[in-house]
Amino acid sequence: MTVEYSGKGDPARSLALLWRTSERTSRKGKPDLSVDRIVRAAIEVADADGLQALSMRRVAERLGVGTMSLYTYVPGKPELLDVMLDTVYGETAYGETRQGGTGQGETAGPEEVPGGWRGRLEVIARENWRLYLRHPWLLQVAASRPVLGPNVTAKYDYELRAVDGIGLTDVEMDSVITLVTGFVHGTARGAVEAAQAESRTGLSDEQWWAAHAPFFSRIADVGRFPTAARVGQATGEALGAAYSAEHAFEFGLQRVLDGIEALVSGRASAPPAD
Repeated sequence: MTVEYSGKGDPARSLALLWRTSERTSRKGKPDLSVDRIVRAAIEVADADGLQALSMRRVAERLGVGTMSLYTYVPGKPELLDVMLDTVYGETAYGETRQGGTGQGETAGPEEVPGGWRGRLEVIARENWRLYLRHPWLLQVAASRPVLGPNVTAKYDYELRAVDGIGLTDVEMDSVITLVTGFVHGTARGAVEAAQAESRTGLSDEQWWAAHAPFFSRIADVGRFPTAARVGQATGEALGAAYSAEHAFEFGLQRVLDGIEALVSGRASAPPAD
């Protein structure tokens, strides 16, 4: 899998693009280009074929312009990738409430989600889960150096507000959001890999299992591997497959929230410090 790194571009140029502080306008007689159009075309290329297919040339072809014309607006692929990341992060719960608001142009906050902090974290987890499924190329980006754009910053603020005031320290608030989004990232990777397996191998899960079934009796020694045989059979019957990304997500999310609840409850019941 191709891995790209966020934050590789020139910092000044990336930040200028992210915050649109110095965008050029189209020249008379030239195609109506803009940073937004270029970024949207780049996202479409990555959605369709992955980051390995992304290049300035491919984006230019999609827009029907010459490759060099893109450099009037975007310095290069590293800076383009940063803006792509910031753009799609605006599609999460923060972005949806920002666009919808209260009907009067106001921004709805995570505190309006029913179910308390647990319900708010569920919304955040599910929005990030759907984001990865819409844009699988996000899983190909190592983002340990965050993109400091408006959507990434606002998304982080929105998610922190979901656990603000519930008894956690500021560092614990950050750690809780990192725990939830990290869990979603790992589970989504399994979901995307499972979805891509059929297209890349030419076999559905059912076809793969059918092809391997004649050999199972030779290796599935119940006497030698009794626990694996029992659990594997029960799992297959319950899930209809050896692995279900949706089940892994739902089961794991509740366990992650259970752990956070234990932390929060422990704080609430702890005696006051002297």
